[in-house]
Amino acid sequence: MFTGIIEATGTIRALTPKGEDIRIEIDSGLLDMSDVQPGDSIATNGVCLTVVHKTANSYQADLSLETLNKSGFARAQAGDQVNLEKAMLPTTRFGGHIVSGHVDGVGEVIERSHAGRAIELWIKMPKDITRYVAEKGSVTVDGISLTVNEIRKDSFRLTIIPHTASETTIQSFVPGSVVNLEVDIMARYLERLIESKNHEAEESVQASSVTLEFLQQNGFA
Repeated sequence: MFTGIIEATGTIRALTPKGEDIRIEIDSGLLDMSDVQPGDSIATNGVCLTVVHKTANSYQADLSLETLNKSGFARAQAGDQVNLEKAMLPTTRFGGHIVSGHVDGVGEVIERSHAGRAIELWIKMPKDITRYVAEKGSVTVDGISLTVNEIRKDSFRLTIIPHTASETTIQSFVPGSVVNLEVDIMARYLERLIESKNHEAEESVQASSVTLEFLQQNGFA
């Protein structure tokens, strides 16, 4: 589990095919690797990756076909910068929102402008996640916990303060940039809860109808 508060930016050193998968090696930059062990999770551009090998300033992880199909790593190249966050601890200050590191889809930056010192970004999102993104709600973009400030039919606007831009890869975002998106996990659970309740209600109505019909057919009503 993560919070979406980026701890450091790193750089992709290499992408090496391993059968149908890819082994990725990341230069971890200023990320403290002293407490990281093989098997630990590091959110890399918002994707929860399992460390399979580490050094004092790098780590390696495997990218499965599922990860490649669901994230921007399918287009990644050596030299690309990535946002890094280690898995949260029970003592971690919760500055962002609940982030699972399971990417829901790939978005695209379609507009970039300035509002004072802030950067304004419009990001186009896949149709199947639009219902989970709400104005003033949370969304994770390349692992960064951000607040949605405006919604269009298939896109949303973000206002990025200078500190966030300087500490993440957002400073390099331009129209055409591909980004990993993860919606607020609470929205998914809420939808599932409502669907379950509606299904139970439908089953109850159907059961009542059948019982009434049965009684009428048999002269009891």
